[in-house]
Amino acid sequence: MSAKKIGDYEILYQWSRLDWLFQDEAMQAEFYEKEYWKGAMPAGFKVDRDGNYYLSVPRWPLGIPATVNKIEVVNGKAMLSAYPSWEMNRVGDPSALQSVLGWEIDEFNRAWFLDQGHVGGQPCKMGDEKIVCWDLTRNELVESIPVPNEIADFTASFLNDLVVDNANGFIYIADSGIFTDPLQGGLVVYNMRIKQFRRVLHQHVSTQDVPGFWFKIAGRPAWKDRPNRTGADGIALSADRKTLYWCPLTGRNLYAMDTALLQDYSIPDKEIEKAVQDLGDKGTNTDGMGADNLGNIYYTMLEGMGIGIYDPVKRTFREFITDPRMNWVDGVTFDNHGSLIFNNNHLHQLFDGDLDWDDENNFIVWKAYLGEGVKSYLYYK
Repeated sequence: MSAKKIGDYEILYQWSRLDWLFQDEAMQAEFYEKEYWKGAMPAGFKVDRDGNYYLSVPRWPLGIPATVNKIEVVNGKAMLSAYPSWEMNRVGDPSALQSVLGWEIDEFNRAWFLDQGHVGGQPCKMGDEKIVCWDLTRNELVESIPVPNEIADFTASFLNDLVVDNANGFIYIADSGIFTDPLQGGLVVYNMRIKQFRRVLHQHVSTQDVPGFWFKIAGRPAWKDRPNRTGADGIALSADRKTLYWCPLTGRNLYAMDTALLQDYSIPDKEIEKAVQDLGDKGTNTDGMGADNLGNIYYTMLEGMGIGIYDPVKRTFREFITDPRMNWVDGVTFDNHGSLIFNNNHLHQLFDGDLDWDDENNFIVWKAYLGEGVKSYLYYK
């Protein structure tokens, strides 16, 4: 067997459509009869310290059985099982997970679920939007942190993804703010030690959609009848924890800021806005982002159909891998054994209603080799 080369990639999982291991026969029957599976989109794929795989499925439409799931292979087929339990995925219960898109597993094997709160696009109530920290080793709740309306508007917000800095005690969140016109994009900072939130860059150019930007993937526009409009989306934290990176989905530029400014809540909003660094055009728009322990920043290439890498030292963007099957590459993560893991889900085709449900390439989880010793930003020393 030949040695792995940097850039080699393979398929970990693939589905024409998602399926669950149901415990409730009535829920199972309704799922198939009402074809709720047509709205079930794989989003945040993660792997824990023990090699278990997990997948978030946001409840953008109704009928998604569980928004956080563990992957279990049954008779050779990858099935979803509600995680941590069916009770913790109960719709309408603010103490349970309502709709999770982006999330993280930290260096202590704890999951940080970012609950968007919105189910079927409806406004949230107090407790729906939250950060839930769950200990994967002990399988128990560590903390549930509600996000108040004044930080992420219960009608307008779209809490997209987060990064975790346990060393300094901060969490950074990208809010796409998609539910109003104009959008209400922004960044949210949470100080773990004093347990306080701050919202910054609200409707700033770096967190808003670019006016008139209408992108295509493989020649097909997203959406078919109007431009996709999404603000701050991809977010990444440098390995040394000193720089935060983010980008709107509807646009091609990458932005950055010194985290010391974000950690000091006494700095006025105007000063924060002036400190935003525009790092330039990536050559593609981007959904998910990630950072490794060596300083590299990875970004999904929607128009480019693959993964790109930003080098902060050289301040350059380059294509890493691309494949025509990588249609709407969503999120990225690391297995901490030298590989990047990411997924594609044909998001625009799924929600425009023109996905071929017999195509095994609809939803794919990919594994790409980065090199020996490459891990998540969380394992920087």
